[in-house]
Amino acid sequence: MSALNVDFSKTALVLIDLQLGITKMYGNQDVVDQAAKLVEVFREKDGFIAFVKVDFHDGHDALKPATDQPARALSYPADWAELAPELGVSGQDYVVTKRQWGAFFGTDLDLQLRRRGIDTIVLCGVSTNIGVEGTAREAFQHGYNQIFITDAMAAASAEEQQSSCKYIFPRIGKLRTTEEFIAEAGSRK
Repeated sequence: MSALNVDFSKTALVLIDLQLGITKMYGNQDVVDQAAKLVEVFREKDGFIAFVKVDFHDGHDALKPATDQPARALSYPADWAELAPELGVSGQDYVVTKRQWGAFFGTDLDLQLRRRGIDTIVLCGVSTNIGVEGTAREAFQHGYNQIFITDAMAAASAEEQQSSCKYIFPRIGKLRTTEEFIAEAGSRK
């Protein structure tokens, strides 16, 4: 494993869909807890944090391609798009609202990262094989270095989680657990 050499002035924490409506579906509080540790480190190091959530204005802005497996029809609870309170989202944090799987298409995430001189993103959230992987593929195509925090992400099944972490992420970035990331990067400025 090569060293991370994290420069927090050029690295952003990008958290995908850690909102109440989605984290309740996955029932995995561990992911939110691990992500909260990363938020704390980035706050201590004055790093840039981008909270990404998926939400829709009226449903007409959602993608609706013809597929063999149609999207589940969901009725969204009132707190659907609220970010998990454990993350301590504040006014200094940047919040991105996306309307599809990836966080780059149709948003100004790339613009905000580039204006800050960011060349590396630390990525976590849910779902590993949908929102996280969709964003990771876009970030790869935009030329970002990526660090995937594997215990701060979850998928609907172990197979889906394993597929992204075994076959996709190692080809486009580096994989670490929360503790490994903190141990390697936490002592650096």
